[in-house]
Amino acid sequence: MATLTIRLPDFHRDRLAAMAARRGQSLNKLIEEISLRALTEHDIEMRFRMRAARGNSERGLELLDELDRQHEQAKERGAPPVGS
Repeated sequence: MATLTIRLPDFHRDRLAAMAARRGQSLNKLIEEISLRALTEHDIEMRFRMRAARGNSERGLELLDELDRQHEQAKERGAPPVGS
């Protein structure tokens, strides 16, 4: 495992330490979790961009229109919207 030294304003470090303490974990573990979340979000965005680049925009718009129709139908029936 690598060791990384970072510079943060004291205020940020103090807030992160308090956050870790409230969660009952070390500051190191909190930073590890935050970095994993950032990497995961980056991977998801890159995957989305790659798929969008090779996708069919017409088909994508058709799917969005269909979701809008389903959402409106669910509202008319009093059901929770799709995805809720």
